[in-house]
This record gives sequence, C-alpha cells and structure tokens, in this order.
Amino acid sequence: MALLFPYRPLCRFALIAAFAWAIIGSAQAQNVPLRLFGSIEFIGGSLAALPQWTGVLERIKGEMPIYEACHRDINKCPSPAVAAWRAQIRGLDGLPRRQQMAELNRFLNRWTYRLDQENFNVEDYWASPLEFLARSGDCEDYAIVKYVSLKALGFPVEKMRIVVVRDVLRNIAHAVLAVYIDNDILIMDSLFEGVLSHKFVTFYSPQYSVNENKRWAHIMPIISRPSGNLGVSR
Repeated sequence: MALLFPYRPLCRFALIAAFAWAIIGSAQAQNVPLRLFGSIEFIGGSLAALPQWTGVLERIKGEMPIYEACHRDINKCPSPAVAAWRAQIRGLDGLPRRQQMAELNRFLNRWTYRLDQENFNVEDYWASPLEFLARSGDCEDYAIVKYVSLKALGFPVEKMRIVVVRDVLRNIAHAVLAVYIDNDILIMDSLFEGVLSHKFVTFYSPQYSVNENKRWAHIMPIISRPSGNLGVSR
C-alpha cells in the first residue's frame, strides 16, 4: 500500500521489557471513555521503571531557566535554533488549540531524523529539547520536544502522553505524542505533518504511554478472524 507521508527510519525500543513491567506490576484497569488507538489500557506503577523518561525529565527541569530566559529575551538564547523554537511558541500564544498543535508539529518536523547511535553513540537515548534542537534526534525526541512545547502553551500535562507504539505495517517500534482534546485523541507524529485523530491512524499498536505523572500499558483487543489460509505473503 502506498503511504501518503514521507518515510523516515524509525527508532528502536526494547518493547518486550518495557511492556512487561506494566503488566507484571500492580496495574489496574482504567475506566476511560476514550481508548487510545482502540486499546485496553492499564495504569502502571512508579515512573522509576522508565529511567530514560525520568532522566530526560530531570534534564528538562535543569533546562527550564534557559527556556524562560530565552523566551523573555532573544539575546539570552543559547543558539538560533532555540531562539526560533521559543519565537514559534510565542507566536502561537492565544491561537486555537488545534491550530497551535498543527503549526508546532510542522515546525518541529523540519529537524532531520537522526539515530541515537549517530548522535550519542548509544542504542537508545531520550533527548531533552535543547539536545534535540542542537543535534536533532529520533522519534521519541520529537515527541518530547512537542510535549514540552505544548506544556509551555498551557496544555495540561494530564491531557498529554508520549506513546511507544508498534508500527504494524513495518513491524518497527515508533513513538508519537497523543493529546486528549475535545473528546478525541490527536496524534502528533514525526512521520507526517498533519495532526490526526487516533481513529484515523490505524497502523499503530500502542505498547505503553507516559506523562510526567503516570504510565500506562496497552493491549489491543483480540479480533476474530476467518479461519483458513488467507494467502498473505510475508
């Protein structure tokens, strides 16, 4: 099937291990009206089970004074890229939420995708916004800088999640930002410019999701399929 968005290489995650902590831990079902990508979700335990995420949260906390100083005075920005980022956020202030998301998604997707191995000489590294703006990054790094940007625009943390998914078309791990808004879940993805409802992004199977307060595990419901050989080539 031809895709309507440009392909970029996707990042790799240790999905099996990350998924296991949420199922084995003291998880409990969450009764919510919206089911992310149609999944059944469970609230996990401590964020300490995700050291990559807690580590980047600490670095973001340390960077906050730089964001704020740059936001007030362009001369205090550490680089042109950071100045452009903060100018983008200032320019979006007061616009409708969906417009803020769409313009921010287009702006940050201009950064070139780069693997963690290339940037940091490690297999998996979750970059802070300043690190991303200096070096670019891979899929979860786009999601992180978008999360921080929307938070600066006043989006509630409890309405946002970074979601690690399985791209079932390519059988590859990926990460996106999900935003709960207007009784829908909108997806900000590094693979395409538009901000789409999760209902129309049917090729992702969520593994886990996280914000700075909680983490969730996700299971896709079993769908009955006709028996017999369907003639699907691999």
